Amino acid sequence: MIIQCSNPKAQYLAHKDEIDAAIQSVLNGGWYILGNNVKEFENEFANYIGVPHGIGVGNGTDAIQLALASCGVSRGDEVITVSHTAVATVAAIELTGADPIFVDVDPVYFTLNPGQLEKHITSSTKAIIPVHIYGHPVDMSPVLEIAKEHNLFVIEDCAQAHGAIYKGKRVGSFGDMSCFSFYPTKNLGALGDGGMVTTDNFELARKARLLREYGWAERYISHFAGWNTRLDEIQAAILRVKLKYLDRDNAKRRKIAECYHQELEGLNLSLPKTSPESQHVFHLYVTRLNNRDKLNEYLSQKGIKTAVHYPKPVHLQPAYAKYCSNQNLETTAGLAEEILSLPIYPELALDDVYSICSTINEFFGIDK
Repeated sequence: MIIQCSNPKAQYLAHKDEIDAAIQSVLNGGWYILGNNVKEFENEFANYIGVPHGIGVGNGTDAIQLALASCGVSRGDEVITVSHTAVATVAAIELTGADPIFVDVDPVYFTLNPGQLEKHITSSTKAIIPVHIYGHPVDMSPVLEIAKEHNLFVIEDCAQAHGAIYKGKRVGSFGDMSCFSFYPTKNLGALGDGGMVTTDNFELARKARLLREYGWAERYISHFAGWNTRLDEIQAAILRVKLKYLDRDNAKRRKIAECYHQELEGLNLSLPKTSPESQHVFHLYVTRLNNRDKLNEYLSQKGIKTAVHYPKPVHLQPAYAKYCSNQNLETTAGLAEEILSLPIYPELALDDVYSICSTINEFFGIDK
């Protein structure tokens, strides 16, 4: 039997009756774009995060671009972020015309290293995008302090961290604006594309709502240039169902991570850590080892699917190589050669987790 690294179909099947009913309700209702489900989901998700405003958009990349544009980021500006992230973070920066400036990540949690920020801030810097990678929050307090000192916007990339908590608050409630993806494999995943921008700033929310639909304040009248990035009504209905189970599903992810920790402890394998002031939601369970490729091949032969998130830092990819000069990103470069994501999703049976661990122990010559 094949054990998948992620399995969005299993999540659909776990809530099939409710999801099918929600989809049928939209189909029967006859309102398919920016209807009641989008409005209700925007309110429900914003309330879950702990802010007053949610703006549903087409996908997570659009969410970041929309947030940047709402904050006035444009051509000639610089936006500081990490290279150890999904390429979407950087693609969105470039879509605004701004230049991404990369800082290295923390060697323990793999998130943006706040100690690297000051030396990269220039007169052209307009914003910082901290990425809550793998489900672990960035150390936001120093990021916010530095941003305030230099009058910079903070836009959280929460695409992998739905429900994660830092110092008692959910990620997505710290920055001027925050961005979420509802790609099917996310902790809160649609059955297609979708995204959300959250904020506690009324004016930024108003600007984002106008930008997402051609700059319309009233239909067909564009007050400024915008674009079309609307959360689909059917996807919103699906997400409303799944949001009710997000905390429970995140708890299941933590239980799986706990099993991995217990069964793999003591091997020549670095396991993910959680800072004392954070609650990890384990979008991914990312290990680190020198002979990553050999373990990956061994697990594949045994029917266990793994993944590498991510095999090449963004600044070293052909499309973004122009930004790699004078970059000293040693931790980032090292991670790309050694990280390996093990299977994790709420519906993954614990028996399968123990089987994965047994296979990994076999690889290291340990008989448990």
